Amino acid sequence: MINMIHSKIVAILLAGVFLTGCASTKFNNENGPYDPLEPMNRAVFSFNEMVDDNVFEPVARGYKKVMPDPLELVVGNFFSNLNDVVVITNSILQLNYESALATGARLLINTTFGIFGLIDIASDISAASDVNLSKRNEDFGQTLGHYGIGSGPYVVLPLLGPSSVRDTFGIAVDSFFMDPVTQGVTGVFLHNVDYINSTAVRIPIAAARAVDTRAQLLDVEKTLEEAALDKYEFMRDAYLQRRTSLVNNSSEEK
Repeated sequence: MINMIHSKIVAILLAGVFLTGCASTKFNNENGPYDPLEPMNRAVFSFNEMVDDNVFEPVARGYKKVMPDPLELVVGNFFSNLNDVVVITNSILQLNYESALATGARLLINTTFGIFGLIDIASDISAASDVNLSKRNEDFGQTLGHYGIGSGPYVVLPLLGPSSVRDTFGIAVDSFFMDPVTQGVTGVFLHNVDYINSTAVRIPIAAARAVDTRAQLLDVEKTLEEAALDKYEFMRDAYLQRRTSLVNNSSEEK
């Protein structure tokens, strides 16, 4: 039964790659953001803002209020360490072995000497030496872009926010197969370890990561509110520009 479900998922994902690849030339617009779904996107954006104002932001502010800064840093380090599994996998898929080796070393050092990633020792090593073990940013959306698949129309996803056709597909692949929190290698290779795959374990961890991520964006959001005349356009343009930079390996985050 599990194999049949996985086969159906793979078939859907492969179909998505084919459709995105066929549409890539049509979807890209060098004269500006390609946003043919803007009316729908703005409606979803407004919905996301409403949910954020009434749920996520208050929870994030409460989290910031009760969580000491050192402990908040430790939590952020832990989730960043888990994300390195996604980074390694996509670095290999892109044949970017330098990134894969550096991130693999980072994951090994932080997971062992850094106590399961609670302490970011790898970044301290990078700061104190010429060895570059700094945090990289790779995901399946970037992997598709690496192989020439266009981003497609800009899309605002319910609750998840800014994306594109390509990156939405990338999120699905990362979530199903790579992310240790939502599915990832633990679900594929350790499927018999019930305490790891239990929803009672995964859901609280995923919720904690979402709250921690939202809390980190509180200061950024304040600047955004002050700077943007049209918050929707500002976020759209910033998102698309950043994604282009990441795909082209021109960002320092790589």
